Amino acid sequence: MKTSDNNVNESYNYDSTGKLHAFDKIAVLIPCYNEEKTVAKVVSDFKRVLPEAAVYVYNNNSSDRTAELAAEAGAIVRNEYMQGKGNVIRRMFRDIDAECYIITDGDDTYPAEDAVRMSELVLNKNADMVVGDRLSSTYFTENKRRFHNFGNSIVRKSINVLFHNNIKDIMTGYRAFSYEFVKTFPVLSKGFEIETEMSIHAIDKNMHIENVIIDYRDRPDGSVSKLNTYSDGMRVLRTIARLYRTYHPMGFFGGIAAVLALISVIFFIPVGIEYINTGLVPKFPTLIVSGFAMIAALQAFFTGMQLQVAVQKNRQDFEMALHWVSDNKKTRLTEK
Repeated sequence: MKTSDNNVNESYNYDSTGKLHAFDKIAVLIPCYNEEKTVAKVVSDFKRVLPEAAVYVYNNNSSDRTAELAAEAGAIVRNEYMQGKGNVIRRMFRDIDAECYIITDGDDTYPAEDAVRMSELVLNKNADMVVGDRLSSTYFTENKRRFHNFGNSIVRKSINVLFHNNIKDIMTGYRAFSYEFVKTFPVLSKGFEIETEMSIHAIDKNMHIENVIIDYRDRPDGSVSKLNTYSDGMRVLRTIARLYRTYHPMGFFGGIAAVLALISVIFFIPVGIEYINTGLVPKFPTLIVSGFAMIAALQAFFTGMQLQVAVQKNRQDFEMALHWVSDNKKTRLTEK
């Protein structure tokens, strides 16, 4: 047992030999920043609904009594000192081994009862990511920040069109994961764009995704959202563009090549028509611009082709890594 800087116990589950060895059946992960009004209820609800689960609260530099109240409610409390939800999830996924992971928010907006169905899909149906779908139930009536409603719809549509999938709620903070997903997911985001990154990773790696409709409830009075509608919204959109470039370089650079080629053709048409009619090229600057635009289009096209080959190789390497992770899981479970 360790003690943190704020005198809250951090349990690291040592086995009988004194080695750090924990492989939970179900681990409930709750990232928290200043959630003292709701965290105790969230912990208590999950301990009641999933008595076999280990409930972890990761305190992210809270200035209130979040960590203390979570510990009193029975959670295993740990600290992450790098600010941001993405940083907290990175730490959680490194630290904890479990057959099924449930991640939720500490603001009491997600009913714990839905975790039963979500965990069953991971444990019994081989789902790699189960999405708690708010948008198909009560989100649009419960959430009072209207631009959030619009933003969620835009993000969902963008990802499902660009990445050819049908995830019902991209930005939900309520999800369940398999061990294989957690241990192969490279967390790059630092903040709230982490949900977008999770969704795109699962789609790109052909993982088994399920949607479970959940009842969303708005934050209770006095509880304040840490999500900034505009700045975090822009980060999410930038993340979508960055990940599309990374995972689908041929589509990204091919689109740029098509635009440049179109510009080149538009500039060339009047020059070509005049040459056919008169045999002269009086607009050399226009012709030069047209030529450079076509050269840039060809460069973008071949860049996309080269990067697409690298992406395919990365996918093959990922499948091999996935086999290793699955074998490691079987070994750990056998040792329990």
